[in-house]
Amino acid sequence: MSIKITAIYARVSTKDKQSTDSQLHEVQQYCKARGWQDIEIFSDRVSGGKASRPQLDRLVKAMRTGKVERVVAFKLDRIGRSLTHLCLLVDEMTTLGVALVCTSQGIDTSGNNPAAKLQLDILKAVCEFEKNIIIDRVNAGLNAARARGVRLGRPSTLQKHRAEVMTLKSKGLGLREIGRQLNIPIASVCKIVKMQNN
Repeated sequence: MSIKITAIYARVSTKDKQSTDSQLHEVQQYCKARGWQDIEIFSDRVSGGKASRPQLDRLVKAMRTGKVERVVAFKLDRIGRSLTHLCLLVDEMTTLGVALVCTSQGIDTSGNNPAAKLQLDILKAVCEFEKNIIIDRVNAGLNAARARGVRLGRPSTLQKHRAEVMTLKSKGLGLREIGRQLNIPIASVCKIVKMQNN
């Protein structure tokens, strides 16, 4: 069986003048004290909100292949692009059995100790709360749009062909011929004509 790595993740913003060196130094010292030797460093220099983080993406891919035992970072906000993104990562890490350790915040979900379980449960509860808030916001937005008369979803195929069907019908073409010319089923032509007449 191949040895799993301890993945260190560090990130600094492009706005910061500092490098990831201070984060890496503390995290590496922590790993050394814990006796974690098979270490691989993943380091990005991008804004926290950036969707694309090459090294984080590479880390997630390594986790999915079963190569990673734990992810160690200086702080939680170094990892997730947002609370939602962090929640998705924590959820995936839990599913994959990858521990999360944040050295400056005392977070360590490795091991079967009660403190680790409590920390993981709190993180998951916050994630669930954030997910529900997003769902509520989306539903409120959809309801408000409906109340304003906005039609949601993809435009109906019938609506798309309505003008053409009625133009051809006004020229005296039969329903079957209209369907053939517009390459739509005769049933759709019938529905459009019926809608127009109602």
